[in-house]
Amino acid sequence: MTTIPVSEVLGLLDTFDAAGDERAAASARRTVDLLRQSPAPFSRTSYDLGHVTASALVLSSDGTQVLLVFHHRLQRWLQPGGHVESHDASIVAAAQREVREETGLAVLPTTPLRLVGVDVHEIPSGHGEPAHLHHDLMVRCSADGDPGNLTGENHATWCPVHDLSRYRVDQALHRGVARALAGV
Repeated sequence: MTTIPVSEVLGLLDTFDAAGDERAAASARRTVDLLRQSPAPFSRTSYDLGHVTASALVLSSDGTQVLLVFHHRLQRWLQPGGHVESHDASIVAAAQREVREETGLAVLPTTPLRLVGVDVHEIPSGHGEPAHLHHDLMVRCSADGDPGNLTGENHATWCPVHDLSRYRVDQALHRGVARALAGV
């Protein structure tokens, strides 16, 4: 079981400004409900209500590029992210760990880290798991360097922030990038 206090994540969600994005606002409300109702909201085997995941919207230090990872199971380009592990001290730490694991890059320590997206979405059944919900918390951070492909399941690349449509990223990532760049 994770050591992240539910109260800490509720506090993080209190800082989130959906900036007119109704889907993100509804996702934030659903995630608050999950945190209040689930006995194990971070457990990757909690399927009834779903579980919290952590992702990182990684901008280059000059803010012109965003780091994308191709997820082979879902067949789409996404931001680095994944399940919260028992040793993660916070959602931010989980997101930073996912960046390291999936790309080999370290988050720059000078970056002001903040929540720029909340998205509840369904994950299809597979690998012995039923279909379930991920309550993804997207943290803005920065990194530099060439991403590696360390997991074998993903391919990572930098994409110009104004060319996201070429990678067919979902609207949650588009809106997260817009919030990150606007400083919301």
